[in-house]
Amino acid sequence: MATAKPKKKNPRLASGRKRVRQDAKLNAANTSLRSKYRTAVKNVEKAVLTGDPLKAKEMFAKAQSIVDTIADKGIFHKNKAARDKSRLSAKVKALALAAPKAA
Repeated sequence: MATAKPKKKNPRLASGRKRVRQDAKLNAANTSLRSKYRTAVKNVEKAVLTGDPLKAKEMFAKAQSIVDTIADKGIFHKNKAARDKSRLSAKVKALALAAPKAA
């Protein structure tokens, strides 16, 4: 027999009800930003895999902005944001260095 999740009770106090409304709105905003972050990172990695240094640089600039925004809002820790930017930057730079040799 599968056990269902216990149903959450609605808060009785007005302040509690307001907090639930605020949490739902914040959760939606954070989820949206997190999704935008993942998409930006994937776009940079795709550009690196295709071997297009110009597109990779362009996508990296956009991703950098999104990562900074997310760190400023506290969705991710600032160190995680710096680490992610550093890793993406290294991939883009490696691609830029490899591209002239291949041409």
